[in-house]
Amino acid sequence: MTTKPDITWTDFEKIDIRCGTILSVNDFEKARNPSYQLEIDFGDLGIRKSSAQVTSLYKKEELVGKQILAVVNFPKKQIANFFSECLVLGLYGEDKKDVTLLTPSLPTKNGMQVG
Repeated sequence: MTTKPDITWTDFEKIDIRCGTILSVNDFEKARNPSYQLEIDFGDLGIRKSSAQVTSLYKKEELVGKQILAVVNFPKKQIANFFSECLVLGLYGEDKKDVTLLTPSLPTKNGMQVG
């Protein structure tokens, strides 16, 4: 397996990764691939929406209240009739379909920054 090209510390500092808590989960029926629409509380940053292709490993009920990590400084991205305001982070399984969400190992204040 190869890695991506090296980046500088300055490049890494541009990425704003924060902890948030999932408040609500809805089926995203208009998405091309099976997905959920999430509302995530990032504390002082407010509530942001995201689309996440995690339906194969997570039931909607399991996700509500779960803390996740997300990139919060991407521009909004339109997916069908929905605007995603952050990118929820996860690890792909071997089949490149199943996604395991990245989560803090202990409860964390919403909006805390990775760094």
